[in-house]
Amino acid sequence: MANQLRVALELGLKGKKAAAVAPDWPGLERGAKTGEAAVEKLQAYLPRYAPVAKLAGMESEFGAISTVEVVEQYPGTGSTDFWGISFAFSSIDKQAMTSTELERELTLMQACWAFFDQVRSRVSAEMRKGPRGGGRDRDHIVRHTVSNEMDWASGLGLPMPDELNLTDEALKAHRDAFCHAIRVFHAEGKMAKKWPLRFLIRHTAFHTMDHAWEMEDKDLTIRS
Repeated sequence: MANQLRVALELGLKGKKAAAVAPDWPGLERGAKTGEAAVEKLQAYLPRYAPVAKLAGMESEFGAISTVEVVEQYPGTGSTDFWGISFAFSSIDKQAMTSTELERELTLMQACWAFFDQVRSRVSAEMRKGPRGGGRDRDHIVRHTVSNEMDWASGLGLPMPDELNLTDEALKAHRDAFCHAIRVFHAEGKMAKKWPLRFLIRHTAFHTMDHAWEMEDKDLTIRS
């Protein structure tokens, strides 16, 4: 259904946490202590994901969503229980993609990157600390996000740089190479090591959005 938000529900093996994943919207994923709570949290984040859909040119399609349907429940891993993040593959992740479907997913992943860049350009360098004074500042969050992404890109045969370069030009080069490599692997019917390409795209997009939202939530900028 065009107005339906499909949700795949990943349940931790010990039942401690669950992750709700919107497979048609890479980057839209939330975790909680129960499956029901994870789905509710995912729904609560629809307005926060809307700017990504707009950047991708899919504002009308996303705005038409009126129903949520859990289409699959599948077992996660110990990391699912610990982090409340999806680390396992659903049956949807394993499905083959047409070139058109692949380009749609890549467009959304690129929109997640664009949103991340917008956020990091406007939030404070210092981030709000936790109750015990811990937590990362903006530049630490950015380095963590990009370095992890580059590590995952090694599954596509891309080399990990000796030094992390976060200039706009370097990020564009990395992201262009990442998308190109995914297209090549798709054409050859290959996975990114043990990861299906669908999972690689959605996990990359999720990690990007999770930390973009973290920066928004911890922003100390005073706004009128």
